[in-house]
Amino acid sequence: MTPEPVITTPVPGAHARPAAGGAVGLRRQFVSFYGLKFRPEWRALDPSVKARGREGFIAACEAFKAEGGILIPYSCVGVRGDVDLMLWRIHQELEPLQRHAVALRQTAMGPYFDTPYALLGMTKRSTYVDHIHPEHEDDRLTIVPGTQKYIFVYPFVKTREWYGLDPDTRQKMMREHIHVGTTYPSVKLNTTYSFGLDDQEFVVAFESDRADDFLDLVQDLRETAASRYTLRDTPTFTCVRGTYDAVLDTLG
Repeated sequence: MTPEPVITTPVPGAHARPAAGGAVGLRRQFVSFYGLKFRPEWRALDPSVKARGREGFIAACEAFKAEGGILIPYSCVGVRGDVDLMLWRIHQELEPLQRHAVALRQTAMGPYFDTPYALLGMTKRSTYVDHIHPEHEDDRLTIVPGTQKYIFVYPFVKTREWYGLDPDTRQKMMREHIHVGTTYPSVKLNTTYSFGLDDQEFVVAFESDRADDFLDLVQDLRETAASRYTLRDTPTFTCVRGTYDAVLDTLG
């Protein structure tokens, strides 16, 4: 699947510094999907120790939000074997993401989890959506997560042949690809760019209340011409949104 375009909602007051080309635009964001895997020893701890760990975990997440970040917790328990919790973190600076990770490890939970996956990207204007929808003149640089029950997240890499195609050919294929996406209005796409920042080229996060719609969308997109230029789009994380307490309860 080719992940573009980005579909986002601007945050009021987010205009800060000049964007590419010198125009004043929205400030770009770092977007992190931070996957945690808890060790069996956590479940065997005394309840008082676990309660202290949970309190510290929540406090560290709230401190990140107090710095201007966005953080939404999800559970992957029972869905994937290698990730228990997925934290969707967004900030305009990179350092708060690091401070948050350090703060989590300094809690009573810290010795009991590993980080098998940490996907990092940044927001960026989508070339294709601007050509197809010229009325969308604003920079799509701000992701505002919705309230949907699920997110489906995966890293994405295109083949080198894709980048060698002429722009008109790519635009034609993306027009078809985007049209398929519009037939599933219950699924919202968020695309971030990882060139030079992480192993993948993109990280995509689809938000929806309907897992069946997302499954059908992915199947339909496999039949588009652009899908022939997919090199890698795994692993895929199906994540269930919840409150801090609800998500932490799934750890046992």
